[in-house]
Amino acid sequence: MAPEQLTIVWQSVSLLLDYPDEQVLGRADLVRSAATRLPVAVGDSIRTFLDHLESTPLPELQADYVETFDNRRRCNLFLTYFAHGDTRKRGMALLRFKQTYLRAGFELDDAELPDHLCVVLEFAATIDRDLGRDLMLDHRAGLELLRLSLRDMHSPWASLIDAVTATLPPLRGEERDAVRRLAAEGPPEEEVGLAPFAAPQFSPGSATEKTLLPMPSFPGVRS
Repeated sequence: MAPEQLTIVWQSVSLLLDYPDEQVLGRADLVRSAATRLPVAVGDSIRTFLDHLESTPLPELQADYVETFDNRRRCNLFLTYFAHGDTRKRGMALLRFKQTYLRAGFELDDAELPDHLCVVLEFAATIDRDLGRDLMLDHRAGLELLRLSLRDMHSPWASLIDAVTATLPPLRGEERDAVRRLAAEGPPEEEVGLAPFAAPQFSPGSATEKTLLPMPSFPGVRS
């Protein structure tokens, strides 16, 4: 894809992967218009989700979002979680994300985790295309497991991850092996303190307590 098409895909998916609210609904026409400038297959993936977004009552969308992304370990929007779970290694991985942002001259608010897929996509779309793409490639196995997990659930959000993976090279042999291992074993389960990196309101894998994920906020970009 051309650079401007990559920007459209990544920014569109970043906006649509937010917790669904009136603001997300208000962006639907703009995103649909932008999708006409994409290759047909990728544009169709985004339009498929937009059709669902616009035809589903908002409370139903919100309940489905929480059930999908907050309560299922394999449908996690935090990329380092797939490789490291809640272990000390994840803390170092999160630090590397922050350092990558700083290399591009961007300092993320401490209230937000740097590996949230919405943050990574918006960084790639609006700040540094190459560094953002490298972050996705470094966590390609987790991104692919997220895509496959959403597909297995017949989740409407699966088409958005399809659009993202369409912007990346095909999986290599070692990446396919990593996906198979993740699918068989899941993310590591050892829980340790991650402060100051972890958001205390997020508890991956919890099946009883529904909490909202911290959403990205790039000052001046979304407006």
